[in-house]
Amino acid sequence: MPTLPEVPLLDHNTLGDFLARRFEAQSEKLSDIPHPTLLKDAKKGSERLARAIRNNERIALVGDYDVDGVTSTAIVKRFFDLIPYPLITTIPNRFTDGYGVSKNVLERLDADVIFTVDNGINAIEAAEVCKSRGIDLIITDHHTPADILPDAYAIINPKQLDCPYPFKDICGAQVGWLLMGLLKQELGLTIDMRQFFPFLALAVIADVMPLVGINRAIVKTGLEMMSRSSLSPFVMIRDFLNRSAISSEDVAFQIAPRINSAGRLEDASIALDFLLADTSEKAYHQFELLTSLNTLRKETEAQTTAEAMIRVHTEDTIIVVAGEHWNEGVVGIVASRLVSHFQKPAIVLSLHNGIAKGSGRSIGNVDLYTLIKSQEHLLAKFGGHKMAAGLSMNAENVEIFRREINKIAKNVNPTDFIPLNDIVGELEHEMINFQLLELLERFEPYGEGNPRPRFLIRNADVITVKLFGSDQSHSRIELRPSHISQKTLELIAFRRVLECPEDKKISCSYTVNKNEWNGRVSLQLMIERLF
Repeated sequence: MPTLPEVPLLDHNTLGDFLARRFEAQSEKLSDIPHPTLLKDAKKGSERLARAIRNNERIALVGDYDVDGVTSTAIVKRFFDLIPYPLITTIPNRFTDGYGVSKNVLERLDADVIFTVDNGINAIEAAEVCKSRGIDLIITDHHTPADILPDAYAIINPKQLDCPYPFKDICGAQVGWLLMGLLKQELGLTIDMRQFFPFLALAVIADVMPLVGINRAIVKTGLEMMSRSSLSPFVMIRDFLNRSAISSEDVAFQIAPRINSAGRLEDASIALDFLLADTSEKAYHQFELLTSLNTLRKETEAQTTAEAMIRVHTEDTIIVVAGEHWNEGVVGIVASRLVSHFQKPAIVLSLHNGIAKGSGRSIGNVDLYTLIKSQEHLLAKFGGHKMAAGLSMNAENVEIFRREINKIAKNVNPTDFIPLNDIVGELEHEMINFQLLELLERFEPYGEGNPRPRFLIRNADVITVKLFGSDQSHSRIELRPSHISQKTLELIAFRRVLECPEDKKISCSYTVNKNEWNGRVSLQLMIERLF
């Protein structure tokens, strides 16, 4: 069992001081968003698009099938509808096209200018095809560039080494939005670019960008606008959530998975049609489709996780598992489940027609991208960053890849595998009240870079453990934290079946959340991790 961390005893004042220190050195004003001309090639790209519009050229947009990519596509399409100017819009299908702008996708496009959102930084072949066909390719992306860049007309990506844009951790939708802001200037239009903040908030949260600095400012404003927007998709989201205000966690756990499910299981156009819906009927219909796909995604993910668990070599430092015809759209989530269960990095691969394709997730300070790169000679393709990566290889290489990456992993400092301790302290029972909830709300939105505070309960007496939900898959635990007091706390663990320990004692970390239902507000304590 994990060792209990040593953490301080907190009251409301010390917790408030701790949370305030997270933002001491950062500006959170929308006016501090750096000017888009600081993005390398953004001026060049916007001038080319403006020229294409003036000359009545054919313009095509290639997006991506995750939330960031779909939202980027929706922002650009809505912008072009405001001009108005026709825009050929396509999002590759995960299963038939693969990722990003590709030769296969280009065969379907008849255009003079093609530009991408949230993809393209490694599209070497696509750039060559465009060049040979006399098409100007403009790439907008935010993923880490490789050593060799595509030979494109313009590449707009803040992570290029020679790009002076000062805020590097922005998502694909933000890059696309900044380019549209410059295009607006080039065309001398009066479009209010703030109208896109609800979409930007959705993308920033879903793509797990750090909620600090300008990202935090955009998300705060975007969530506020989402709560009162008259646009059909956001009216539908509000009706579904039934909340007076929408939080970043509502988006992360309720909305983003539904939007993602379209690209994971079927086609991202279903999600795009939801974000572009111009009537409540259309938004409702598309959201129903997304909800049913998300239900199927959960079932597929649960089944694949169960199969993957059986195949894990528990002695390995890096888990590598593969299965025939596992759905490519859920392997990344399954990898996260394995990381959570085994407390080790995990790579999950789907085998299909002799090719192994999948995703990896890391833990602590382990640089998974570097570990995967060490086996580059065995791989057909790979990409990503320290905590998450995608890769493909011949199926016959999977076993040797598993052995060799584990050999390399022996050189990693063992302390790097320890999950980062983000428990901020222990709270006295009487501190868990509505005053605490108000304090926590002052520092929203929570997410990457500003995690919701986690607190520790140490050696509490277990009074009852009850299962609930239609399939009895959730747990409700009643605890008495102190022998001195008869007061108890109720904690909830969603999607986890817990049993009462033999000694009837439990230590866990938890978060304090606002539960709003039919106008009634209550505190909800949610178990994060058992010790």
